[in-house]
Amino acid sequence: MSENLILSELYLYPVKSLRGIAVQAWEVDAFGLRFDRRWMVVDQNGRFLTQRQLPHMAKISTALDPVSGALTLRHPQLGEINVPKAPEAPSRKEVTVWRSHVQAVPVDSGVDEWLSEAIGKPCQLVWFPDDEVRQVNLKHARKGEKTAFSDGYPFLLISQGSLDDLNSRLPAPVSMRRFRPNLVVSGCPPFAEDSWRSISIGGIPFRIAKPCSRCVVTTVDPDTGEKTGNEPLKTLFTYRKHGNEAWFGQNAIHEGQGKLKVGDRVQVLAMDEQDK
Repeated sequence: MSENLILSELYLYPVKSLRGIAVQAWEVDAFGLRFDRRWMVVDQNGRFLTQRQLPHMAKISTALDPVSGALTLRHPQLGEINVPKAPEAPSRKEVTVWRSHVQAVPVDSGVDEWLSEAIGKPCQLVWFPDDEVRQVNLKHARKGEKTAFSDGYPFLLISQGSLDDLNSRLPAPVSMRRFRPNLVVSGCPPFAEDSWRSISIGGIPFRIAKPCSRCVVTTVDPDTGEKTGNEPLKTLFTYRKHGNEAWFGQNAIHEGQGKLKVGDRVQVLAMDEQDK
């Protein structure tokens, strides 16, 4: 099976919970894909905002220069705004993403005003600085493995076979973008990734850390920012339920840096014993 596996899609999400970007190739640094979720939108109390409560955040698209990291935001009604680089010698503020409290850099008051109008509530854009450390959960990671503003892990991987299987059960098919993966792998049966323990993509090793529990963000149309009912979450709960969760995709941790590109060979290095 491993002979036929390829990286078929590659996505990054510069600003947590805004629209992502499909790319053909991208650098991997200590945090994951370079600039992936290095920005985040927070409320007046410094707590993260997401499509869970504000699905229309999906209407705001992102564009990113892969070298400089220059970020542009675009809204259907408000047009574009260029995001200045975060200050180099900034005052920092504590922000919260789930149970993590980190020191982030406020970016620009003009961008905050634009985002507040786009989202419909007062908010602020913050940057995750290079010298800040957010340790990945030590139940599933090693000391020193870190992430920025992702929900908890540097990478999310889903196989195309898993989506095809899900779509065969749905009243109407959904796109992979509903699930906001970084890595899409083609050439394997549905949910083969559940049994993988370590893999290599383009020569970069990854450990599969834990399954991804899905939430209401999967019910948001990534193009319109509108909720479309209770699918695909309802169907996932009929056959992917584990306790109170529905699993779809696997969180992964990279063990090296380099460059990923669509078409890279994916090698399965270790699997669960019962699945060999």
